[in-house]
Amino acid sequence: MTDTSLPLRKLGHSNLKISALGLGCWQFSKGKGLVGGFWPEMKQEDIDAIVKLSLEGGINWFDTAEAYGKGESETALAEALNNLEVEEEKALIATKWWPLLRGAGSITITIDKRIKALQGKTIDLYQIHQPFSFSGVKAEMDAMNELLENNKIKNVGVSNFNEAKMREADQVLKSAGYSLASNQVKYSLLDRRIETNGVLDAAKELGITIIAYSPLEQGILSGKFHKNPEMIKNISGPRKYSNLFKKSGLEKTRPLIDLLEKFAEKHGVSQTQIALNWLIHFHGDTVVAIPGASKLHHAQENIGTLQFSLSKEDMDEIDLVSRAVSKF
Repeated sequence: MTDTSLPLRKLGHSNLKISALGLGCWQFSKGKGLVGGFWPEMKQEDIDAIVKLSLEGGINWFDTAEAYGKGESETALAEALNNLEVEEEKALIATKWWPLLRGAGSITITIDKRIKALQGKTIDLYQIHQPFSFSGVKAEMDAMNELLENNKIKNVGVSNFNEAKMREADQVLKSAGYSLASNQVKYSLLDRRIETNGVLDAAKELGITIIAYSPLEQGILSGKFHKNPEMIKNISGPRKYSNLFKKSGLEKTRPLIDLLEKFAEKHGVSQTQIALNWLIHFHGDTVVAIPGASKLHHAQENIGTLQFSLSKEDMDEIDLVSRAVSKF
């Protein structure tokens, strides 16, 4: 089913080979829970269709989390893969443990719930969702080491960790013969803080993959809100209150949007595909991204990103304009 002709990348120092784009599955939360309620409920048949199209287009991994609908996203993903009869090695799964108001002991106590939610499927990458818990990094990585030793998971990642915590996590894992595979952080052409806070440099030094979430800044980089600001009134959820969606935000980012449109016309693709393509190529193989897809055309946009390459000159020009309008 998967287009294996597309080049794959190593996830950190692991044996996993992943596509430069994964599919973010937050939107599969079925509208459940505080976090999952960010998205409207999707029908399982629509989820199946999006997963199928993503696989056919060369995407071979899916990022979900315990917090996404209290396991509903994990279950919906697993159900889609079962319905499509996909072999496990062709659909790698990354999920996350939710740390808030918990200690490291919860990592080992709750792992069987995660496996059950995923209907017994292999957890290829298990991540700490964010750094705030009742335990420190060492205790959490010791718990992850235990899961690795017991073959409950295949690889360990973190999310939203700063440079110091990321280095500590990698060091603890290496003391047990493993290594940190990834750090999932917010990164886009409009939010480039990891380039100046040490996270990206440390990832390159240690061979840790950066997984970029919110790579399109909730759709701002598509340019559709710049062309038709009235669309902002129809946005549901908290994103409509972001400064990016305000008139001043649209004006500030317009030079970048105009440039993305120019390159989209040059390459015969969309602006979102230009933005994603820059993200997954500008730093070599270090950065991969997980755009979501709540509609089939979103999935089509994602897979189209993998089918062309920007020149170094194109990327450098985008880099220059992005620097003038993004967060550092």
